[in-house]
Amino acid sequence: MKHFLLTFLLCSSLISFSQEENTEEAGQDDTTKALDATATQWSFQFAYQSMPDYHSDIVNGAPRTAGLDNYVQLRIVAPIPLKNLTILPRVTLRHYENVNTGDNGFGNTEIFALIIPKSFDWGTGRTGIGPMVTLPGNKKVARDEWGYGLSGALVNSSGRWFYGVLLTQSWRSIDPRTLPAGSSTTNPLGIAPFLNYRIGDSGLYAGNGDMVAQYDWSSKSFYLPIGLRFGKVWVLDKGSINAYAEYQTSAIYNSWEGPAVQNSFRLNFTYTMPFSSGKK
Repeated sequence: MKHFLLTFLLCSSLISFSQEENTEEAGQDDTTKALDATATQWSFQFAYQSMPDYHSDIVNGAPRTAGLDNYVQLRIVAPIPLKNLTILPRVTLRHYENVNTGDNGFGNTEIFALIIPKSFDWGTGRTGIGPMVTLPGNKKVARDEWGYGLSGALVNSSGRWFYGVLLTQSWRSIDPRTLPAGSSTTNPLGIAPFLNYRIGDSGLYAGNGDMVAQYDWSSKSFYLPIGLRFGKVWVLDKGSINAYAEYQTSAIYNSWEGPAVQNSFRLNFTYTMPFSSGKK
């Protein structure tokens, strides 16, 4: 319960922070909207990520286990704009592969609905909070169990900069009596800060990539990846295309008990299009 309350307070603080003095009427331009997963627009993302090698150091007296080799990701954002708020349901599906064992299958599908009140959207950015659920995956590459939790986001743009943070916290929907000693039903807290800088007016940009830091409540350990992303946005008449390449490694992982990637590479293609109500 204390983890739930702490996570709720962290997510709620994003909303409180947004209310300081962000009352600008000017909105984001089309290029920034293409980088913003919280903008009121449809988004279809396809990504491939390869993790060819992991750190093999000793942690807690045993060699660190390696993770999976690669995955293909499909992510869809489908906005639901209402009178006083916008709901942004986001579905993420991943198909994993382990080359060494030949195992492959779908991971835990993640669904969350970010709820953004109109008063918390100031044009150049916004903040919101909402429920999250994870569906069972193939037990060879993921957990064969349900999960539930919360997600919160705060984003803003200023000049050529676009930045923000996404928080996620989930709990395993299983009987805690079946867990090994020292384990818990609370999954690690996910902290995903992002920072992008637009280079000139050509649509090129650089950023820190899809780095999701994790804090494990049980072991009190922290994992921090770090990456670099280069991409380009093409603004079209009825939407935009965002393509990028990204490299990632592990920056802080010594006390982390799980896999720690040494080299990771990602290619991404995202198509976004503005929401249309169909009204003339």
